[in-house]
Amino acid sequence: MSQAPAASEAILEPDLPIIDPHHHLWDLRAVVPAFPEPHHPFVAALAGAAHYTFDALHADTHSGHNVIGTVFMECGAFYNASRGEALKSVGEVEFVNGVAAQGASGLYGKYRPCAGIVGHADLTLGDAVKPVVEALLAAGGGRFRGIRHSAAWDADREVLGPPFHAPQGLLGSAAFREGFAAYGEHGLTFDAWVLEPQLGDVLDLARAFPDQSIVLDHCGTPLGIASYHGKLHDNFDRWRRAIHDLAECPNVCVKLGGLAMPFCGMPDDGPAKGQSSEHLAGLWRPYIETCIEAFGPDRAMFESNYPVDRWGASYPVLWNTFKRLTSGASAGDKHALFAGTAARIYGIGDLLKGG
Repeated sequence: MSQAPAASEAILEPDLPIIDPHHHLWDLRAVVPAFPEPHHPFVAALAGAAHYTFDALHADTHSGHNVIGTVFMECGAFYNASRGEALKSVGEVEFVNGVAAQGASGLYGKYRPCAGIVGHADLTLGDAVKPVVEALLAAGGGRFRGIRHSAAWDADREVLGPPFHAPQGLLGSAAFREGFAAYGEHGLTFDAWVLEPQLGDVLDLARAFPDQSIVLDHCGTPLGIASYHGKLHDNFDRWRRAIHDLAECPNVCVKLGGLAMPFCGMPDDGPAKGQSSEHLAGLWRPYIETCIEAFGPDRAMFESNYPVDRWGASYPVLWNTFKRLTSGASAGDKHALFAGTAARIYGIGDLLKGG
């Protein structure tokens, strides 16, 4: 087991229980050098964390904060091509369930990595996605909690860079919505990753499927990169209106994080430039406070989005930033934001027993 890196700051509120509801596991060492735009900031972020599996996650989650458990988020890693195109994503869930079993062995204490697993299924398969979902549920060993089919798209191809190729208008397409409806019977969540100009697509989806649980990732991903560079202030009111509109849908909750991604430009210099939690709290406060005001603590949860957010913050500094942003919150609100909401949404409340 590798040693946890030393925190660059004193840990704030070290006993506060945390469930990290959004992180990845991958091995991209053979993939990153092949990207056609190696200097894109996101590719640079990946290059700094091209190998992120159990040891790296353990080191980060044990670097000072009281992380009692996590939720894995799909990222296209460890696919099993031998299963065929539709079912290859089952390999990722099989791998992650093994990591979860490793943590559940008790060898690492009460900490439970990947207690919940969110995988990928191609929802444009329509009704044919049902056997894929059933295979994902079986592979998850009781830990599978939801699906993410990323829909991030922008007309400016330089915003996202080479790893992402979602079609325009994915969430509104007939094929996607057929697939979205097809797995609704299982009571699984749907994690929605879109960019700020696309938030209306999530709103339309939430209104069309009011009984389906939707989690908006990364505060809706405000943009400060490429043609959006320097325009965060100009677009803030549009983002804020969209967040409040989404919050009117009781089936939607929000993840508070992802702002350290290079897409957001908060900070716009990285990776790992050593920004302090005080500085990051100043950058993120308008977004975090707007989301909490709109959704309330019971429909909002802090996330690390690691290792992607390593671009702007170390793991200890990231959670220090969140704690600074909630320094005046009640104990009950902190419990919800740092653990309780994630436990409820992803069905992993057992982590809080005795926590």
